[in-house]
Amino acid sequence: MNTPNKLTLLRVIMVPLFMVFMMYDWFAYSRLVAALVFLLAFATDWLDGYLARRNNQVTNFGKIMDPLADKMLTTAALVCLNATGDVSPWVTVIILAREFIVSGVRIAAAAEGNVIAASIWGKAKTMWQFIALTLAIICAEEMLFAGIPVVGIVVDVCIWLAAALTIISGVDYLVKNAKYLSMK
Repeated sequence: MNTPNKLTLLRVIMVPLFMVFMMYDWFAYSRLVAALVFLLAFATDWLDGYLARRNNQVTNFGKIMDPLADKMLTTAALVCLNATGDVSPWVTVIILAREFIVSGVRIAAAAEGNVIAASIWGKAKTMWQFIALTLAIICAEEMLFAGIPVVGIVVDVCIWLAAALTIISGVDYLVKNAKYLSMK
């Protein structure tokens, strides 16, 4: 197993670790630790892709597991933030629905021997989701930002912008890959 694939597996392992710190207040700043774990997990996503391309170590395992690991991390963050009331259930459903739909199209494409690369909209969506979720995780720590209402507004705007980009990237993905949705 090469280094990029090990980093992908590390990201999968970091998901429950993130959830433990996010959902259980074992100490005063457990959400900050959750945010750090989330940031490190996201960094492994960038690093594994960079190393795989640079060292010509792109594998079928990586093509399948890397996006799944990303979806696991995003889903965990959304579910935790939804459970704590820090993110709207609408945002959670919008983002998760898009991820399920795109995964279905990728499976259909893979069944025909095709791999669909991420578009610029998909990359923008991923970056805004990362920014918005990180801000929501950090800013949900009431001790840090108590009494600063503008922080909540900024987080909400970022979250809804991520949801909007999720819709745009999903529509773009479906339009560009409609041939895999044929019901023939």
